Amino acid sequence: MRGRCLPWPPEVTDGPPGRAARGGCASGGGGGGGSRAGLRRGAGAAAAIGSVTMLSRSSFTSLVVGVFAVYVAHTCWVMYGIVYTRPCPAAAGDGAAGGCVWPYLARRPKLQLSVYTTTRSSIGAESNIDLVLNVEDFDIESKFERTVNVSVPKKTRNNGTLYAFIFLHHAGILPWHDGKQVHIVSPLTTYMIPKPEEINLLTGESATQQIEAEKQPNALDEPVSHWRSRLTLNVMVEDFVFDGSSLPADVHRYMKMVQLGKTVHYLPILFIDQLSNRVKDLMVINRSTTELPLTVSYDKISLGKLRFWIHMQDAVYSLQQFGFSEKDADEVKGIFVDTNLYFLALTFFVAAFHLLFDFLAFKNDISFWKKKRSMIGMSTKAVLWRCFSTVVIFLFLLDEQTSLLVLIPAGIGAVIELWKVKKALKMTIRWQGLRPKFQFGAYNDSEKKTEEYDAQAMKYLSYLLYPLCIGGAGYSLLNVKYKSWYSWLINSFVNGVYAFGFLFMLPQLFVNYKMKSVAHLPWKAFTYKAFNTFIDDIFAFIITMPTSHRLACFRDDVVFLVYLYQRWYDFL
Repeated sequence: MRGRCLPWPPEVTDGPPGRAARGGCASGGGGGGGSRAGLRRGAGAAAAIGSVTMLSRSSFTSLVVGVFAVYVAHTCWVMYGIVYTRPCPAAAGDGAAGGCVWPYLARRPKLQLSVYTTTRSSIGAESNIDLVLNVEDFDIESKFERTVNVSVPKKTRNNGTLYAFIFLHHAGILPWHDGKQVHIVSPLTTYMIPKPEEINLLTGESATQQIEAEKQPNALDEPVSHWRSRLTLNVMVEDFVFDGSSLPADVHRYMKMVQLGKTVHYLPILFIDQLSNRVKDLMVINRSTTELPLTVSYDKISLGKLRFWIHMQDAVYSLQQFGFSEKDADEVKGIFVDTNLYFLALTFFVAAFHLLFDFLAFKNDISFWKKKRSMIGMSTKAVLWRCFSTVVIFLFLLDEQTSLLVLIPAGIGAVIELWKVKKALKMTIRWQGLRPKFQFGAYNDSEKKTEEYDAQAMKYLSYLLYPLCIGGAGYSLLNVKYKSWYSWLINSFVNGVYAFGFLFMLPQLFVNYKMKSVAHLPWKAFTYKAFNTFIDDIFAFIITMPTSHRLACFRDDVVFLVYLYQRWYDFL
């Protein structure tokens, strides 16, 4: 009996070129039976290995999802502990015996609010201070907003600091003569690098007045003193009775206690809302400036919101200690200040799921490309364009000094796209001393067919895309002001990416159409990225970012919907 040639298993498509054309041959009856038995054993072993691999991957994903669920549950519990404070259990009986701490505001004292400024961070008497605001009949239940002019001392004009001392004391008594006064200190200045001046690159016309001649040429590279034009005050107005044995640590540092008879009282809790100090409200202090406006606003605050706000301010301060600039911290402040508390809670859950999907998409994308050996059905031009556009977007965000919340993920994405290009071009790098040498692998017949479809799609796109990009760059050069030629170049590239970048996804769609299949695409990673795309639509209205970057989030939705249609059509 003549031997038969068994074809190579059809599912092996990513092997070396020519491997799928070989067959497993057996000659003779006994040899054929042995070969078939060997193939069955090999198939069984392969299936077992595949099952173990899938089980390990599934277990890892389940572990990640489990850790995520525990993290969300723990965060909810912590947030509940912040918002809800357990009152003193003995408040209904003898509070003094039970160790309760009573609110001094329950006595309804007549209070006065005074705001002073000084160049020193501490004061001991009524010397070298200026009174800028005095509210004699201060009602803690009524909100107000007043704008006053503050004289700027010479020391502050020379890149110095100015402090505000806010006193809450009994009416008719000077603060330093009142033993039951409370006060808090806040700097009215901060240091930042000024935003570079923008000019028309062809005419040299500036958008603002020229920089003062007295400044040094490198002044824009050095932090200068900026004026905080807003001061937001709060007083906790709830008549809440604390348990003296378990005072919340966050509120405790704002509390001042006095003994009145047999009971302990805490004086009014005065709080400065630093989250309301936004970068958009800052003003550069020049040497010629003698007065600056200061808007003082007041509103009451509940205990739960007070504790939450304290924790958020501590979190922003921690970010600054880790190297976040004032502008980066300002983006975080905007999330808390400019949104409703209920919407803020929704934002937290959305951000948590965004983090989970980011990780899963990253894991599946890296796993897909790590195992990728063939570019059959994959548009190389789309991979190259995605890499170029990601790098350009990263450079644009860097040039615009965008928040690190947006910049860091963009930088990581650029590195991953560069690695994908290396895989797509089958590139290897060999070092000859300090000089790298690039080598590119060869494509098989199926990959060359894919490249033909890819080149055909790009040919038609170039007729539309290049004139639009060149025309847009010329228009912006004539009508828009930029900091430098580099800024114009990056903005021209990124405007082309944002406005017409989705067109470069068309080659992959064209390849899918020609091959009548989308099975070669990383659908797991696509799915997770799609979830994040819809989440990005929400964050586009929360986090400050360039308008073009915000519109690009919605553009990605359209591209993914087309992919979904092709996926649905492929199943029909």
